[in-house]
Amino acid sequence: MKLILRNYQSPGDIVMLTAAVRDLHLCYPGQFQTDVRTPCPDLWENNPFITRLWEGDPEVRIIDCHYPLINRSNNGSYHFIHGFISFLNEELGLRIRPSAFHGDIHLSPKEKSWLSQVEEFTKEDTPFWIIVAGGKLDYTVKWWDVARFQHVVDWFQGRILFVQVGEGHHHHPALDGVLDLRGQTSLRQLIRLVYHAQGVFCPVTLAMHLAAAIETKGGFPKNRPCVVVAGGREPPQWEAYPHHQYIHTVGALACCDDGGCWKSRTVQLHDGSAHDLPENLCVDVVEGLPRCMDLITVEEVIRRIELYFQGGALKYVSPSQARRAADVLKSA
Repeated sequence: MKLILRNYQSPGDIVMLTAAVRDLHLCYPGQFQTDVRTPCPDLWENNPFITRLWEGDPEVRIIDCHYPLINRSNNGSYHFIHGFISFLNEELGLRIRPSAFHGDIHLSPKEKSWLSQVEEFTKEDTPFWIIVAGGKLDYTVKWWDVARFQHVVDWFQGRILFVQVGEGHHHHPALDGVLDLRGQTSLRQLIRLVYHAQGVFCPVTLAMHLAAAIETKGGFPKNRPCVVVAGGREPPQWEAYPHHQYIHTVGALACCDDGGCWKSRTVQLHDGSAHDLPENLCVDVVEGLPRCMDLITVEEVIRRIELYFQGGALKYVSPSQARRAADVLKSA
């Protein structure tokens, strides 16, 4: 059977679709040819399960993919990775099962051999963490306080080199003491950057899904460390990966006492979006932050990052690497 799977949502959603395509082929080897139509071709490069198909081919079935399972996520035992799989099972009468607890992103041997963007600056293979300190304007409830991100960066000065990323047209306030690559990475470049990264620190966003989906290089743990400031918007079982430090507050407040609230914004942005509707606004805001995010302290985040080092999974940069990184930051 020939399938063209379509979805035009955000890159994080498409990472989950890569998992569904992988598992379709692993569960039904040789029975399907699949192609995709998504806004993120970079996520499909080198994918062994993709065959170029023509939409006008009468043998091709085009499926607009969704994940209605999300409507049961608050009280169900489902992860995001089950979303598209469940949909395809219903649509095609199949019994696809997840084969791995992450998306399916492929790098070529040539890509793996290239220097990272960080090494181009430091001139040596310096360990680094990716940091995302903002996000898209549609879901501002996902944002943590930028001053708290800065406190975390300051705490680890001389021990962790943070590299700030984020799309130029989204909200990503500049941090001090980081290598600033905001607006300077295509999606494919971000994928390669994550491959080289020691860890990732972010809210619930694409970076956490990439942290899980992209293999780690030699000398790093099998599963990439990631600390996620999540709050109470999404139920943890839907979003969290087993090897991440997923910091949530679901169950701590009345507004998320039975799963995530799924709200969009803290205040209206008056952009005509449905995210501005009263039913999509946070009901408990503290100095611009959702209270569920305000409850997550700098100290808690620091403790979660330190766990990876205290447990021996990671090592801090060496004194010479720290000095070289400091020189790069001064000249950047």
